[in-house]
Amino acid sequence: MAKRVMVIDDSKEILELIEMILTEEGYETALYSFGIHDLVEVKRINPDLIILDYLIGQEEGGWNLLQLLKLDRDTADIPVIICSAAAKQLREMESWLDEKGVGVVYKPFDIDDLLLEVRKMLDGTAAVLNHAVKRPAEQGATSTAPDSGGGVG
Repeated sequence: MAKRVMVIDDSKEILELIEMILTEEGYETALYSFGIHDLVEVKRINPDLIILDYLIGQEEGGWNLLQLLKLDRDTADIPVIICSAAAKQLREMESWLDEKGVGVVYKPFDIDDLLLEVRKMLDGTAAVLNHAVKRPAEQGATSTAPDSGGGVG
């Protein structure tokens, strides 16, 4: 049975891209282009993994949803990957994210890095590997252009 991945991002292009990537890998997707303000829809979908943009509608809606997810006993164990260009904010929360086992993939992302993080989170190996793949280069890594290695953002 295919693993179900819920993707929440306000960019239609990113949603379509992640859907294409995950579908080709055999995952089932549930896409949302708006912030979810309560957990009713998450509980209804019952995803195996959530990929969540930190900034939804230029607000920290993803952060608010992540906090709700991790505080609710019914959703606290659902693996979450934050996929965002908000590198500065995410670096400031790095220890909390690590503590909660939340993965991070920075936009623009490399497709292989996204898939590796998805597999790690679904296999339960993310805590062991401790986010080894997706740390951006130090301060200078704010470019929004994809690299030549198949990156997208």
